Amino acid sequence: MTEKIAVRTTEAPAPAHTFSQGIRKGPFVQVSGQGPVDPATSEYLYPGDVAAQTTRTLENVKAIVEASGATFDDVVMLRVYLTKREDFPLMNDAYGEFVTKHTTDGALPSRTTVFTGLPREEMLVEIDGIAITDN
Repeated sequence: MTEKIAVRTTEAPAPAHTFSQGIRKGPFVQVSGQGPVDPATSEYLYPGDVAAQTTRTLENVKAIVEASGATFDDVVMLRVYLTKREDFPLMNDAYGEFVTKHTTDGALPSRTTVFTGLPREEMLVEIDGIAITDN
């Protein structure tokens, strides 16, 4: 049986006391929902700017994926949670730029986008993901 391992990195925000930044079990990596938080200061960044928040959030997801031993090319699914439907086009542009830049094998991750409330008022976006790696 494969051991379940908590993924930890200082390159992404510290997790709350109730969950891990990510979990790896065998080739599977699950990244907990990330927001637009500076890992060094724990400050929420870019109030009101969903595009900048999307990029910062994806940087946090990528850092956790890499801390697990996987790469962004190993990401098979990203789930995006938005607070406002009207933010979709700006999020989608920032998202597309990021994933295209960081996916070198040409196979972009699958994605689901959900409109919902988020835990902090300043959060316009939250993203989690799944990677499967051969490493």
